[in-house]
Amino acid sequence: MSNPLVDCEVEFEVPFFDIDLMEVVWHGHYVKYFELARCALLEKISYNYMQMRESGYSWPVIDLHLRYAHPAKFGQKIIIYAQIVEWQNCLTIKYKITDKLTGKRLTRGKSIQVAVNLSTQTMCFESPNIIWQKLGIEKNAEF
Repeated sequence: MSNPLVDCEVEFEVPFFDIDLMEVVWHGHYVKYFELARCALLEKISYNYMQMRESGYSWPVIDLHLRYAHPAKFGQKIIIYAQIVEWQNCLTIKYKITDKLTGKRLTRGKSIQVAVNLSTQTMCFESPNIIWQKLGIEKNAEF
């Protein structure tokens, strides 16, 4: 399932406090960079974390993958790209971090989130209608 209309890019400059003794971004900070893009993506579809809660669902991350190709460094301007690629049974977002100047890929990854009904605290095995509505996709549409 792919809907190329549901994507976004975030520009970010690597701050000093994100680097380690090797003078590169510490690996754990890439998760934070993914989160910056995920939040921008959710804002784009008018379904940020507060709106999720208001709709009666939370969407915890249940799986996260990262693949490092090249390190980011202090002061480097990077582009964090995020795209929703699956939404029927879970919300899968793919990410790519590139150098702004060269376009060189630094990191890629994906996160998987599932809907949890807040009133019953149960995981949904099918994504609720609200995500389809926010994505502007008819639930029975064929891809």
